[in-house]
Amino acid sequence: MAVATGNSFASRFGVHIAVLVFVTIWTIPTLGILVSSLRDKDQIIASGWWNSFASSTQTEAGRLPHASAQVQKDGKFVLEGNIFGDGAKRDISAFGVKSAAPTQYAAGTSADLGDGVTLQVNADGSFVMTSPKAFEGDRGQRLYYASSAPPKFTTDNYRSVLFSEGIGRSFMNSLTVTIPATVIPILIAAFAAYALAWMRFPGRALLIAVIIGLLVVPLQMSLIPLLKLYNGVGSFFGVPSKTYLGIWLAHTGFGLPFAIYLLRSYIAGLPREIMESARIDGASDFEIFVKIVLPLSFPVLASFAIFQFLWVWNDLLVAMVFLGTEADQIVLTAKLNALLGSRGGDWEILTTSAFVTIIVPLIVFFSLQRYFVRGLLAGSVKGG
Repeated sequence: MAVATGNSFASRFGVHIAVLVFVTIWTIPTLGILVSSLRDKDQIIASGWWNSFASSTQTEAGRLPHASAQVQKDGKFVLEGNIFGDGAKRDISAFGVKSAAPTQYAAGTSADLGDGVTLQVNADGSFVMTSPKAFEGDRGQRLYYASSAPPKFTTDNYRSVLFSEGIGRSFMNSLTVTIPATVIPILIAAFAAYALAWMRFPGRALLIAVIIGLLVVPLQMSLIPLLKLYNGVGSFFGVPSKTYLGIWLAHTGFGLPFAIYLLRSYIAGLPREIMESARIDGASDFEIFVKIVLPLSFPVLASFAIFQFLWVWNDLLVAMVFLGTEADQIVLTAKLNALLGSRGGDWEILTTSAFVTIIVPLIVFFSLQRYFVRGLLAGSVKGG
C-alpha cells in the first residue's frame, strides 16, 4: 500500500510539473505580445519586451540648428539649444559627430572639432557649439548620441490598428464568418448524432462508417472541387460564389464529421432508462431530443463549440479560397498576413494585431473551459 501511495504521489507530481511547463511555454510568448503591443515603437526596436519596465538605451542621430540660428558672444559665434525639441525627458550618456564613433565623448564634456570649434552636449540634451568664425551652410552639424528613456506604454498602437490599418473591419468580418460557422454545424450535428445513437433505420451502420471515414480526408483535397461546385451553382443562379453563405457552408461541411462523431459518442452514452421512460410517457423523438438530450449534452456541445470556433477564427486557407479579399470581406487572419508582408518591420503594428487576433479565442475558451474536459471525457463513453 505504501508503494502504491508513493507511485500515486509521484504520478501526480509529474502531471503537475508537465502542466506547469506547458502553461509556461504558452504564457510567456502571449505575455510578450501583450507587453510589446503596449510599448512605444522606438522602445520596441531598442530592447526586448522583457526589458520593458527598465529604461532603454539607444543611439540616435540628429542635426544641430543651421547657421542662421547663431549668435555672437564675447567675440565668438555660438549655437545653443536642446536637441530634444519634442520636450521628451531623456538622459544622454555620450555623444559624437561621426557615425563610426557615435559615443566618442561623454556627456558634459567639451569636444574639440578642429579649427577652434568646440561642442558640448549635456545629459539633459542642452548643447553649446562655439566657433571663432561664423558658421556657414544651410545644414547644421550632424550629431549622434546615446540616450536612455524611461519606460513608455501607450494605447496608440491599438488606436492605429483598429481604426487606421483596417483591422477593426476585418475583426467584424471574422466574427461574421465564425459565429454562424460555429452554430450551424452544432445544430445539424446534434440532430444527426441523436438519430445515429437512438433511432433505428436502414443504412445506419454504413452512415456511421462513412462519417468516421470522412475524419481522415485532408481538407486540402476538397478545396478546389468544392470551389468549382460553388462557382457552378453561382453561375447557374447568377449570384457571386465568394460570399459569406459559401464560407459558412464550407466550414459546416468540414466540421460536421468530427462534430457528429463527438456528439454521437456522448449521446449514445446517456442512460437508456431515461429514453425508455420518456417513450412510455408518450414523448416523441423530437421532444426527447429537445427536452432531455440537449440539456444533458451541453458539456459536449460546449467542447465542440470551442474546437470549431478556434479553428474557424484562426483559419486562413479556407477564407482565402471561399471569400473575397475586399475590405468588407477580408478576415482578420488574411489581413494580418497582408500586414506581415507590407509592414514586416513595424513590430508595434504586428504585435498589436496579433493580440487583437488571440483575445477573442481566449475569451471563448476561458468562458467555456469548465465544460471542455468534462465534454471530452464524457464523449469517450461507449454506448448505443
